[in-house]
Amino acid sequence: MSRVYNFSAGPSMLAESVLQKAAAEMLDYEGSGQSVMEMSHRSKVYQGIIDSAEALLRQVMNIPDNYKVLFLQGGASTQFAMVPMNLMTGSGKADYIITGQWANKAYKEAARYGKARVVASSQDKTFSYIPQTKREDFDPQADYVHICLNNTIYGTKYPALPDTGDVPLVADISSCILSEPIDVSRFALLYAGAQKNVAPAGLTIVIVREDFLGRAMDITPTMLNYVTHAEAGSMFNTPPCWCIYVCKLVLEWLRDEIGGLEAMKAINEKKAGMLYDFLDSSRLFKGTVEKNSRSLMNIPFVTGNEELDAKFVKEAAAAGFVNLKGHRSVGGMRASIYNAMPVEGVEKLVAFMAQFEKENG
Repeated sequence: MSRVYNFSAGPSMLAESVLQKAAAEMLDYEGSGQSVMEMSHRSKVYQGIIDSAEALLRQVMNIPDNYKVLFLQGGASTQFAMVPMNLMTGSGKADYIITGQWANKAYKEAARYGKARVVASSQDKTFSYIPQTKREDFDPQADYVHICLNNTIYGTKYPALPDTGDVPLVADISSCILSEPIDVSRFALLYAGAQKNVAPAGLTIVIVREDFLGRAMDITPTMLNYVTHAEAGSMFNTPPCWCIYVCKLVLEWLRDEIGGLEAMKAINEKKAGMLYDFLDSSRLFKGTVEKNSRSLMNIPFVTGNEELDAKFVKEAAAAGFVNLKGHRSVGGMRASIYNAMPVEGVEKLVAFMAQFEKENG
C-alpha cells in the first residue's frame, strides 16, 4: 500500500499509528465484542471512552479546573451563533477582529443577535497580515472580543494575543488546536472543529469558563445553550461517538508518542521553517503572508502565473503530494502541515518544489 502526503486543509491526515489502532479495534473495542461505531453511547464502555477523551484533553492542553469541556456537533460554524446567543447578553455588544473568511462569517452571524462591531480588519491586503490593535480600540462595555487565532485559508496566525483589557476574549482555534501550548486561562471560551488536528469531521470542541455559563438569551434553542451540554456531560443527545473515540487516540498519540504540546510545537516549527526558508529563497515560488503573521499550520504560496500554478498542482498530485490547490477565494497553492504531517513529507515536498523550479523557473 502506498499512502500519499495529504496537504488538505481539512479534513486532514491522521497519524498512521492512530489509524492502525482504530483499524485494529474496529470490530472489537477492548474485548467488548463490538465496534465503537455501533455501541450504545449510554453504555459503561462508551462512558469510559468519552471520560478518557476529556481527561486527556485537559491533561494535554493543561485546562484549568474552572473550565468545562464540551464535545458537540455542528462544526465551528454553529459556534458563530452559539457564542453570541450565550455570551452577548450583558450589554448586547461584541467586538470582532476580521482576519479572514471565517472571522467575517462569525461577525455577520453575531450581528443578527446584537451589536457586533468590527474593530480591525486585514481585508485591505487580502487578509495577508494580522492587524495591530491596542487596548483602547475595544469597547470596554463589550461582552467579549472574538478572534480567529489561525486563519486556514490565508495562512496567518496571531503572533501575540490582542490586549483587550477587562473584556473577555473568545477564539476560534479550529486550525491550530493542539499544534502548540496555549494559555487557556487567557480566554473566556475557545472552540474548534476537530477535522484538522483532532479527529474526523463531525466533532466540535468547546472549552468555556464556568462563570460564562447560564447567560443565554431567552430565544436560545435548547441544543444551542452551553448549559444543556455542560450539565449532561456532553451526553444530552447522542454525541459524535466515533469522532470522540478517535480524538482520544490522537490525544494518546500526542502525549505518549510525541511527548506533549511543547514537543509538537518544536516539530511544527521545524516543518514550517523548512518550507518558509525555501519560499524566501526561491526564484519561482513566493509566500503570500507577511513574515510576522505566518501560520505554522497553513502555508499559501504562488508562482505568479495561474497556468504554472495549475501545472504545479497537477504534477505534485501525480508525485504523491495531494490537495495543494489553494482555496478557491485566493487561488495559488496552500500546504496545510498539521500535526500528523511527518517532517519527511515537508522535506520531500520542498525537494519536489526545487526540482519543479529548476525545470520551470
